[in-house]
Amino acid sequence: MVAYIRRRTVEQERWLTGESFDAGVALCQTIPGATAMQMAAYVGLATRGLAGAAVSFAGFGLPAFALMLALSALYERLHNMPAVAGALGGLQAIIVALMFNATLAFGKVSLKQWRHFLIAGLAAALFGFGVHPLVDIGVASILGLLLNGRRTTPTPPAGETATLPHPARFLSLALPAVAAGLLALFLAARPYFHLAALMLRVDLFAFGGGFASVPLMFHEVVDVRHWLDGPRFMDGIVLGQVTPGPIVITSTFVGFLHLGLAGAAVATLSMFTPSFLLVVAIAPYYHRLRTSPVVSKMISGVLCSFVGMLLAVTIHFARDVAWTIPHLLLAIGAFIALLLRVDILWVVLTGIGVSLVMLL
Repeated sequence: MVAYIRRRTVEQERWLTGESFDAGVALCQTIPGATAMQMAAYVGLATRGLAGAAVSFAGFGLPAFALMLALSALYERLHNMPAVAGALGGLQAIIVALMFNATLAFGKVSLKQWRHFLIAGLAAALFGFGVHPLVDIGVASILGLLLNGRRTTPTPPAGETATLPHPARFLSLALPAVAAGLLALFLAARPYFHLAALMLRVDLFAFGGGFASVPLMFHEVVDVRHWLDGPRFMDGIVLGQVTPGPIVITSTFVGFLHLGLAGAAVATLSMFTPSFLLVVAIAPYYHRLRTSPVVSKMISGVLCSFVGMLLAVTIHFARDVAWTIPHLLLAIGAFIALLLRVDILWVVLTGIGVSLVMLL
């Protein structure tokens, strides 16, 4: 999706220079949240200010929300039908392949030295033994600071954030509004408050893009609160891959199955709010953030921890699949297709067809 946004905004519309767009990508990969959603906000921020950021962010996310809402409603009605159950069973095997591929891709970028593998292995072990992911992240950030040696950080081109508006006035209104919304939910609708607080926390700590949210959401939704079981959570990820949005759109599915239409709206809005606020708040000051050795080392450790936690979740997902030879063939075929860079939508749609033929 980021590559598509670049093609549209840099090459076709020429709203941004390539250097400015690349600075935005680096920013959105450094801060927590869904990278593609944040890049949409960054483009709007750089071209039309704060209002442009809000419009771009909403325009990018609304189609995915609407489609995921429709799919969630259909899932609730039809998931017990033999054809639907067979297709979802096959797609769960594909999700294992998808998560393993994401783990490898994440690891290729984040694991460069033996220290990084050590942090990732420790994170996987802690997560596997039920340690809270936020504790995992905290330990990894400290280890990243202590174990990483001298680390050079790239210096952004001068003036790359000069046109971005300063966010102080906007944040002075937005942050109290978020706090007031949470307080209203706490006083009037406690289950919605817990849902909103959970999704805010997941997005706020999901460094490295949308896939980093999966271990956090899985731990809270499946292991701690038991709102969904493992296979149903996997079904939510499957449906999310059919939409044009980021993987964190699974929050819509979780909210809908837990608390209905209002739950879907609360979960989605809460999941995307930190991503938006962080882009707006940090973009003008990104030069200093990016060139800080302390921040760079700590983020390196956090990214290593997400490799380990993704691996642990992949193993957990694999245990939840009722493996047969057709399931195994589907997973292997999907993994090979992903390695060959076949678009994930085609992998999922092909998997639905093959599942209907092989598993019914």
